[in-house]
Amino acid sequence: MTESFTICYNKNDNDHKMILRGKQMKILFVSSETVPYAASGGLADVAEALPIALKEEGVDIIRVMPKYRGIEDNYELKREFSFIVETGGQAKVADVYTLDYDGVLTYFIGNTDYFERDGLYGYTDDDERFGFFCKATLEMLIFLNLQPDVIHLNDWQSALIALFMKKEYVHLDFYHNIRLMFTIHNLQYQGVFDKSVLDDLNLPTKYFNMDAIEYHGKVCYMKAGIVYADLVTTVSKTYAKEIQTPWYGYGLDGLLRKYSDKIYGIVNGIYYDKYDPATDQALEHNFSVENFIQMKPKQKASFQRELGLPERDVPLLGVVTRLAEQKGVDLIIQAMERLLNQDVQFVILGSGDYFYESRLKKLESEYPDKVSANILFNQNLARRIYGSVDIFLMPSLFEPCGLSQLYSLRYGTIPIVRRTGGLGDTIVDHKESPEESTGFLFKNYNSDEFVQSIQRALELYQQKDDWNALIRRGMTTRFSWSKAAREYIEQYERIME
Repeated sequence: MTESFTICYNKNDNDHKMILRGKQMKILFVSSETVPYAASGGLADVAEALPIALKEEGVDIIRVMPKYRGIEDNYELKREFSFIVETGGQAKVADVYTLDYDGVLTYFIGNTDYFERDGLYGYTDDDERFGFFCKATLEMLIFLNLQPDVIHLNDWQSALIALFMKKEYVHLDFYHNIRLMFTIHNLQYQGVFDKSVLDDLNLPTKYFNMDAIEYHGKVCYMKAGIVYADLVTTVSKTYAKEIQTPWYGYGLDGLLRKYSDKIYGIVNGIYYDKYDPATDQALEHNFSVENFIQMKPKQKASFQRELGLPERDVPLLGVVTRLAEQKGVDLIIQAMERLLNQDVQFVILGSGDYFYESRLKKLESEYPDKVSANILFNQNLARRIYGSVDIFLMPSLFEPCGLSQLYSLRYGTIPIVRRTGGLGDTIVDHKESPEESTGFLFKNYNSDEFVQSIQRALELYQQKDDWNALIRRGMTTRFSWSKAAREYIEQYERIME
């Protein structure tokens, strides 16, 4: 971008919209998944919400993602053009489609061989599939004569764009003024593949070194984003620091410390209009911060009836999670085994590791009047858990940001979380700051500390005035996407300067 500009807030605008002086900022947001088109995790939620929030702040935002099987069945895509991309030693066709939905234009890059499959990831040629996607995204810009100020990359699936643009396409003036931001949503998933992918993508072996994308004798796509992007962001401020340590760095902590001066954390947000207990049709009894004392117990009772649990005024503890080690499911099961001798109830929703699934079903069979284990994932049921239970459990081993604790606050449910990543950034512990608290935290990953934090919550549950004050603070706490969008805009401007 040749014309400079500054960003300011219009103080006369009650919504505090972002005003761009001189020239409107143009951002290309690249993601391998986006709600509502295709989703496997939190990345898709961010790819839906952040671009919409950026647009509301005055940014000219465009999305791009692969065109997976099934998207055309539900959405009327417009086919624009096709071009050739060389991958795997062959000329592959990139078909470009568009859809303007929710006010954000999305480009879909299709290829029959790579993306017309039942799943998004987990194939033996994922290295070639997403290498193709990265090359096609960059080359598509030339056909469109589209020069964004910043290309915003997300996770390993789009990270190679940084290497291609900064090194392989550097001789093309078209890309010279484009800046790159790379966001790490979960460092555990790095896109590590065999060295042969370099030949498949026509990349010279000079990049197969530890200062580029070599990683223990293999190629690491995540490293491309970290090394070659102008700025690296993570989805919480604490996670930005944690990933620079051996415990959370998954082998990349040394590289991240090397580039620590360009790493920045921004906490994710949620849609407060979309997730609203006053209007959510998944709830039988809606409620708000004004009437939750009267209405939430009715919702809880109807939910107990739905689950087949006794309709009693006892603490109802909920879990909505992927049943995996990262999510602290070991601690959840150990805590349940220690607490089920008390007058409590548990409802769990999730699927994943068979070992965890079978242990939860066993607890349900042993305590049918205290445990409801739902081994599946259902969005409406998840919303009913957020809106019906008293306490939400989230003892993650690590959590880059986390959204469930924010949903629970919104729905008048008290979260108990481990102090890691975004969980520690978003929840204030009751013991540390009673007047500002929104939940309960524990530090070390062990069942003793976790159970102690649950016991603290169970004790406060009996003190209804203090408990309701805690609920009220949580329901009025805001982690909005508009706030996050403004922080992203500040960082876009930083690298554009």
